[in-house]
Amino acid sequence: MPDPLPHDSIIPFRDSEKSKKEQVAEMFDRIAGRYDFMNRFLSARTDIGWRKKAIRLLKKDDPKKILDIATGTADMAILACRLLGSRDITGIDISRQMLEIGKKKIEKEGLTNYIKLEHGDSETINHRESTFDAGMVAFGVRNFEKLETGLAEIMRVLKPGAQLVILEFSKPKQPVRSFYNLYMGLVAPQMARWFKQNKEAYSYLCESANAFPDRQHLIEILNKVGYSDTRYKSLSLGICCIYSGRKPVQQTPH
Repeated sequence: MPDPLPHDSIIPFRDSEKSKKEQVAEMFDRIAGRYDFMNRFLSARTDIGWRKKAIRLLKKDDPKKILDIATGTADMAILACRLLGSRDITGIDISRQMLEIGKKKIEKEGLTNYIKLEHGDSETINHRESTFDAGMVAFGVRNFEKLETGLAEIMRVLKPGAQLVILEFSKPKQPVRSFYNLYMGLVAPQMARWFKQNKEAYSYLCESANAFPDRQHLIEILNKVGYSDTRYKSLSLGICCIYSGRKPVQQTPH
């Protein structure tokens, strides 16, 4: 069992006795109805461009069967259908309310034959070993209860040589970092309250993003778990990063 990381202990509701996994599911159930709108509003729609860049990293692999972990409302799954032409995408998430909204979006897009959503979490993926040609996670790994366990479980269900792409917030360099911290710590939760959202949820998302092991630190964790060909690319002055790694064709015991 991997040692817990400091990030793993950050939880949405400090006065709750539930596990982080249970709290994250409850939090996203609460904010599901306005999640897409707040994402677009708070990022000025920049998040759509970030998602497209991450998905395009998979293009050269031409994956037929894709797993979208922490799929939420299925933004990544829908974009992968459009950009990659993939016709067998499975999205999993621990929030049932987010999945319900995702299912409605998929139906509206006419993609119900190509995308299926399942309730589940990253640490116990209900699929056999070496099932998927590619994996992707957008703004989800920081919510894993045990980061290393989740990353290892994703690798288990990937085929040898398959690529995992992760999109996640990172800590920008100065002077952008000061403005970013002010925005995420004060402005974003206040805006969430104005829009009758859960202020605690957005405070947690800010805190978890700040504590998350980013850039080279996350690459080191991916390497430790067993991924190969790991790398990252900063986007938008370092506010966000795309990480990628592959399941080795021949795995070495560790």
